[in-house]
Amino acid sequence: MLGVSWATLRAGLILDDNLPSEIEGRDLVLVGSVVDIPRQAEFGVRFLFDVEQALLDDKSVSVLRRVLLSSAFKDFTLRAGERWRLRARLTRPHGLQNPGGFDYEAHLFRERVRARGYVRAELTPQRLDGESPRYTIDRIRQRLGERIAALLPESSTLGFVVALANGDERRVEESQWQTLRATGTIHLVAISGLHISLIGGIVFFLARFLWTLPGVTVQWCPAPVVAAVMAILAAAAYAGLAGFVVPTQRALIMLAVAMSGVLLRRRFTTVQLLSLALLFVLLYDPLSVMAPGFWLSFGAVSIILFAASADDNSLWRRFGYIQLAVALGMLPLLIAWFGQVSLVSPIANAIAIPAFDMVAVPLTLLGIVTLPLSADIAALFFKLAALVLEWLWPVLEWLGSSPYAQWSQHTPPVWALICASIGVASLLAPRGWPARWIGLVWLLPLFLVKPPIPAAGEMWFTLLDVGQGLSAVVRTREHTLIFDTGPRFSAAFDTGEAVVAPYLRTQNIRDIDMLVISHSDNDHRGGAESVLRALKVRRVLSSEPEPDLPIAADVCLRGMHWRWDDVEFEIVHPTTEPLGKLNNRSCVLRVRSRYGSVLLPGDIEKRGEKYLLTQQEELSANVLVAPHHGSKTSSHEAFIEAVYPTHVVFPVGYRNRFHHPHPTVVDRYKESGARLWDSASGGALEFRFDASGIHGAAYREGHKRYWFTPTSAPETD
Repeated sequence: MLGVSWATLRAGLILDDNLPSEIEGRDLVLVGSVVDIPRQAEFGVRFLFDVEQALLDDKSVSVLRRVLLSSAFKDFTLRAGERWRLRARLTRPHGLQNPGGFDYEAHLFRERVRARGYVRAELTPQRLDGESPRYTIDRIRQRLGERIAALLPESSTLGFVVALANGDERRVEESQWQTLRATGTIHLVAISGLHISLIGGIVFFLARFLWTLPGVTVQWCPAPVVAAVMAILAAAAYAGLAGFVVPTQRALIMLAVAMSGVLLRRRFTTVQLLSLALLFVLLYDPLSVMAPGFWLSFGAVSIILFAASADDNSLWRRFGYIQLAVALGMLPLLIAWFGQVSLVSPIANAIAIPAFDMVAVPLTLLGIVTLPLSADIAALFFKLAALVLEWLWPVLEWLGSSPYAQWSQHTPPVWALICASIGVASLLAPRGWPARWIGLVWLLPLFLVKPPIPAAGEMWFTLLDVGQGLSAVVRTREHTLIFDTGPRFSAAFDTGEAVVAPYLRTQNIRDIDMLVISHSDNDHRGGAESVLRALKVRRVLSSEPEPDLPIAADVCLRGMHWRWDDVEFEIVHPTTEPLGKLNNRSCVLRVRSRYGSVLLPGDIEKRGEKYLLTQQEELSANVLVAPHHGSKTSSHEAFIEAVYPTHVVFPVGYRNRFHHPHPTVVDRYKESGARLWDSASGGALEFRFDASGIHGAAYREGHKRYWFTPTSAPETD
């Protein structure tokens, strides 16, 4: 009860610190300081900003202390700790909500960021004099990264060396991240619990040895006590280089608990140490249980301690057994959180851990220590660290490039995860434990229990939440169609990879029978390459040729039709007649089952709608995806009357700059009697057509979380 109360209190304090609704989306003049190292993105820079003063129409207003800002200004160079005056527009945190997707709102909530926004061009940002000493560590970290970059201008592994030095991962390339994910070695790059424990251990044994050398010093204070204090200080300094981010805080607490046994001259068992570390981590931050890293770190440490007790005199055999034990033990957690497991992880980690932790990290630290004394000596250490990682990298690339490097699957039910945990415990039990092989039986539900699928003649339609864009999935019993793939926001992020592929993985769908790209606007086809890379797609239709896609696309034309599992699919637009704007040439798909129908009109506008009415006698549909996201240039009265939908869904982004859906369009659909849904307030929207009727469900409604930002839907009772 105390634990629940403590967690509730901490969460409530964060929720109370909300952006006032009356200033959301309005221009504010903010004065404050840059926190942490700014992150350079493809289209600008992102940075945390501590607000000292906020002005609305020249009047002081109260806003949150810390906000996340982005800016697309060219030549806008920021440094940690600098004070700036700028104009920004803020909104409450809001993220995409889809099955299998990343909960960005939960991430911001854990980080205590309760507002984000962008810098406006109406007022040129002004750098102000004065820097607060509270950001000294951030300034040191940024300068350190810049110094290392200057000393290693040509190194392909520069990003890794900088990340190991100051926790700044922005120089690691996206292709390198993909290799790290495929090999299960991503934990080695940032300053993590493993690195902090390593530094603490090295400093402990080194300090104990040096303290005993004079002999007389041990009469003043026992060597283990001095070593424990030095280990904690060294680990704290290294955590400071990473900016004291949550994983390093957790690791530092765990190390301090372990060293407390030495300081208190008490012998703790490993179970007691782990339990105390868990207790203090939760006291410090009870919301850390929301992060996968919490479960993965404590799970991995528990398995390592358990496996390290194996009766084997060979150090290398024990090390190899630990790698296998961690890979097996973490299997349920990795599938539960990510739906993916690296099959080459034991081999990759057995090679990479010594290279990173035994060689690269110590060399990097020696470079940091010697940098103030001699840049040449420091450069030598940094170059040696980079050289070791350059030798290692081709091996990791080779392992990660294998088609069998990763296992991906659907997210299993909770009871299957519990069974798998019992199975793992049985398989890792000590020698002599009876019938350990039965653990394999306990693991079977993890892989064999599949998500439900439509029955013959049924149709399941899901409009995914991709922000201001469109992506929908139509499923029959044996077939799957994707209509559009949502936008691409940068080279490192698009909704094809972040939303569509994870959703299909949760549904145990690996093959796509048809991908329809309604037209070439980014908000409809931006994620197409990622979908084609992640999944096997048999055929692509598009309103125009797609030379950039890895497989040839057929042009969609009125009259195309096919039948899957007693469900009819028909392209009702476009024809060969030109209609001006590209939007009006969007592919329009009509899907009909015995239980109901769906119409997906892409971005056609009034001219396209009127032309469609002259060509198609029958357009009625139970579910209509609002043309052009509910823009005022579409959904005219005659079109709504012809379709006469029961449900209308608006694929829109939260507080989007186009103000979709337009109020007049919303009123037209309300007058028609349709029930209105939108992806911004509902997340992914699923409609199941079966013998009992049409059942709609909003993902946000079925998976409510107390940190969700309240939104208002266009629907009224």
